[in-house]
Amino acid sequence: MNDQVATPRAFLHISLPKTGTTYLQSTLWGHTEVWREHGLLLPGNHRRHLLASLDVREVPGLANRPGNTEHPWQDLLDECRGWRGDILITHEFFASASPAQVQRMTHDLAGYDVHVVVTARSVANLFPSRWQEWVKNGGRRPIDAYPPREDYRPQDNWGWGSFDLADVLSRWSEVVDPSRIHVIAVDPADDPGLLWERFASVVGVGGAEIEQIDESVNTTLGVVEVELLRRINRHLTDFRSPGDRGRWIRGHLGEGDWMPRNRAPFKVGPEKRAELEARSDRAVAMLSDGGFDLIGSLEALQPRDHSSRRHPDHVRDGEMLDSSTRLVAAMLSEIRRLTEENDELRRAVSGPGDTEQESAGSLLDRLRRK
Repeated sequence: MNDQVATPRAFLHISLPKTGTTYLQSTLWGHTEVWREHGLLLPGNHRRHLLASLDVREVPGLANRPGNTEHPWQDLLDECRGWRGDILITHEFFASASPAQVQRMTHDLAGYDVHVVVTARSVANLFPSRWQEWVKNGGRRPIDAYPPREDYRPQDNWGWGSFDLADVLSRWSEVVDPSRIHVIAVDPADDPGLLWERFASVVGVGGAEIEQIDESVNTTLGVVEVELLRRINRHLTDFRSPGDRGRWIRGHLGEGDWMPRNRAPFKVGPEKRAELEARSDRAVAMLSDGGFDLIGSLEALQPRDHSSRRHPDHVRDGEMLDSSTRLVAAMLSEIRRLTEENDELRRAVSGPGDTEQESAGSLLDRLRRK
């Protein structure tokens, strides 16, 4: 009789940005009890995984983030103690970790069979979308001057180390055997259900029956709108914190209802394109003979032809003016709605027939009498 107990697995889903990450994470967080029933624990919550990725990579200013920021990585580990099955930790910001930081994670996960899951696209194909996300979060540089730093830093959420597949695989495979690094090739033309099917198969929940999450959760700006937002960002000099930029710039301009959207795709310039193709070729070569577990085809990781797209530098002043005027009109309508809503709340607090001045005076009188 074989009494040997299988070693539980720890899946580190480090993803790459713009590879269906939001769709996968929405599906994962929407069905945590289902995964538990299938022997897979997703500890904490989405924000805790984000904070853990900052903690592991020693990102400065973690303590200044909203909410409880103490020991988020350790919190996830503590929750996994006593769980006898597999575990999954997921956030794309883990991708830029240094080999030493990856070593720390695997050391902390002693007792688990550590696997890494990377959803991937050609860096040449995802680069315009990556730049757009950076602009939505306050970025000001033109597309051909992105990323803002050429050198690698594990704390950089937006640099090459966060989205260049070859760079990510090179660092992580220094610590984790390539056979345990599962690369899911993502073709945007595929049904999103195929991405989930492949991911679920890797993490061992392929047999779970769930209701599919709507995959259209990310919003996209067209070439005119993203260039307009980039120029607006130059004037938003007091939006310094990640929370400020995420809530106000991304939340209201990048992904809100105010910015008009034509969703026309865009491209990089010739020099940047040549660099991206070279980086993409390096990733394909690594996957061809590096011993990684590739799910999907190398064809999906080849650069696509973007020659028919426009470059953001070629947006005309008239197009910018049209988008700007529609943006101002939408913002004024929203200001009116919020002002009317605020007026109603003031009237409700004041009571029927009271003016604001009378209401304030009555409140002061009541406070003096106490």
